Amino acid sequence: MRHSEIQDLIKLVAKTKVSEVQIESEKVKLVIKNESVIENYAGQSPVAVPQAVVSPAPAQAVAAATPAPAPVSVPKEKEVPAKEDDSKYVTIKSPMIGTAYKRPSPDKDEFVQVGDEIKPGDVICIIEAMKLFNEIESEVSGKIVKILIDDEMPVEYDQPLFLVDPS
Repeated sequence: MRHSEIQDLIKLVAKTKVSEVQIESEKVKLVIKNESVIENYAGQSPVAVPQAVVSPAPAQAVAAATPAPAPVSVPKEKEVPAKEDDSKYVTIKSPMIGTAYKRPSPDKDEFVQVGDEIKPGDVICIIEAMKLFNEIESEVSGKIVKILIDDEMPVEYDQPLFLVDPS
């Protein structure tokens, strides 16, 4: 399965009310979960989502949606602090889906920390996708202002990873 096909599937799942899609073939197993569907039903009576079947091209597995699980009670958040003005910063976003790592190995230091100066080409993290470790390089120069990920955190395509002050 190509990267673009996976991205298209993620967009499709995000637009629909399907909570999960599983695709399995001889070479790959892919599970896409839409957590927002579960969150949207919190506090409401259970709603059954109809099952949907997508027929991909021949030689690929069929994806089947499962009904949404029973609603989970989510504790209400307390007051949300005022949002900081991040408009002057450049956001470095994830170019893929996977698991983000802030260090090259568990016994090594992090690639970057808040306050570090970076330039284009500097490795700022690693994203593991389908057992491949992809070094994510900075495309901007500046100073790391905020790290928006934790080590070994799952990330989505286009998810903000770092805020950089370009001045």
